[in-house]
Amino acid sequence: MKIISEFLIIGSGIAGLSYALKVAEKGSVSLITKRKVSDTATDLAQGGIASVTSEEDSFAEHIEDTMVAGAYLSDPKVVKMIIEGGPDAIKDLINWGVNFTRNEEDEYDLTREGGHSRRRILHAKDMTGHEIERALVEAVRAHPNISLYEQHIAIDLITESKIKYRRGKPDRCIGAYVLDINSDEVISFGARITVLATGGAGKVYLYTCNPDVATGDGVAMAYRAGASIANMEFMQFHPTTLFHPLAKSFLISEAVRGEGAILRRADGTAFMPEYHKLKDLAPRDIVARAIDNEMKKHGDNCVFLDITHEDDDVIKDRFPNIYETCLGYGIDITKDPIPVVPAAHYLCGGVKVDRWGESDIHNLFVIGESSCTGLHGANRLASNSLLEGAVYAARAAERSIERLKEMSPPFPEVKIWDSGSATNSDEEVIVVHNWHEIRLSMWNYVGIVRSTKRLTRALHRIQMIQEEIDDYYWDFFITSDLIELRNIATVAELIIRSALKRKESRGLHYTLDYPQTDDVHYKKDTLIRKRF
Repeated sequence: MKIISEFLIIGSGIAGLSYALKVAEKGSVSLITKRKVSDTATDLAQGGIASVTSEEDSFAEHIEDTMVAGAYLSDPKVVKMIIEGGPDAIKDLINWGVNFTRNEEDEYDLTREGGHSRRRILHAKDMTGHEIERALVEAVRAHPNISLYEQHIAIDLITESKIKYRRGKPDRCIGAYVLDINSDEVISFGARITVLATGGAGKVYLYTCNPDVATGDGVAMAYRAGASIANMEFMQFHPTTLFHPLAKSFLISEAVRGEGAILRRADGTAFMPEYHKLKDLAPRDIVARAIDNEMKKHGDNCVFLDITHEDDDVIKDRFPNIYETCLGYGIDITKDPIPVVPAAHYLCGGVKVDRWGESDIHNLFVIGESSCTGLHGANRLASNSLLEGAVYAARAAERSIERLKEMSPPFPEVKIWDSGSATNSDEEVIVVHNWHEIRLSMWNYVGIVRSTKRLTRALHRIQMIQEEIDDYYWDFFITSDLIELRNIATVAELIIRSALKRKESRGLHYTLDYPQTDDVHYKKDTLIRKRF
């Protein structure tokens, strides 16, 4: 079966949905998502979206905060472009129906998070992402030119090099092979423009506050197709995830610290003044390493986030979701400090793209967390992720519409999926076992603190698992579990190989063997590209 459209979008978070709404007036849109449309990291985002909207703030200050947080590996031109594009992105979201929280003066209730010098975070209480997702999904469902395919998972990109040899010409993307999870049918989606907006890769680690969909699909597919991948060593660990056996890594927003919460040891001692001048509002990489060090130094299973000194009604009004969720686990955050630990949260690397979101495969755009734009550098500044997704969705849409005008029929041929001699598998336990082993190895050897020995050991194990996955992949019919396993194995390898290349400590990449930052040799992106 074939489905042809002008635009194919893979992913349904803020980036994919915004892009769809921007291009839908210019042509037909196929938007696929591997679970339900709102099963995204965007929907779970609590804190908010950073943008300069106050007269007390400035672009220059937001730019500097971003550069400092990114350990000066961020691209200054890209940082300036995205931050200055923030107000227009906010206007788009509001026009699509997003309701940000306002104060008693009917102004936007701006909050502050770690690494920010000003209050500049727009939010919808502590469920900002959910409000953004709600509004964008409603707008997408209402648009006649957008066809939404839920329970459809992309397998691989279709490029012209897979169909015919292109001597001396850059490769071009013409769609993707996609598994309909409900029918087990592989559909060939053809498109003039293909957009990866598949989100992050937190599920490559054992402990993460990411949703189950975060398996790095876009990065893995783009890498297999020949796109350049950048800065995969920079995986951000969110410092404060609820520590509870039943909580399944529920995130405690950085905005809680922005409103005055203090990190404490089990004995009540506030420890962040020992690590950074901004104390509890230090950038995420510093706070995560501080907590990791405190836990190891004192033999504790967690640390505690304390906001009990604030007014009870203020806490309940500002953080209703966090309050109710914690209360369900027997923790009253107005009276009890919250037990927290770091967990894998955000991939600062991804598919290398230009200032319009295009990869080095022609007509393949990558936006949102699966891309590496140059904004985040070695560590993402809090609440810059939704901003990046919205700004780059608009830029990619603008360039895509221009590109569409240059194209003319006939549409490139897209072949039907060939299952070859594959059979049904009776050994699903292999998928489950390899999935767990990858995530455990990444957590133990490629976590917050690394060493060359640990990384080498992890790479050896991942490569052995990949051999098993490759045999399994070609012998048996495709399943969604197998697709995701294949992708997290690819992403794990890319993270490890990138980490081994960076022989310094910078931002989120801290290695015991090279504890100093080396601007002379490593103030640059780490690039990896598949050799054919």
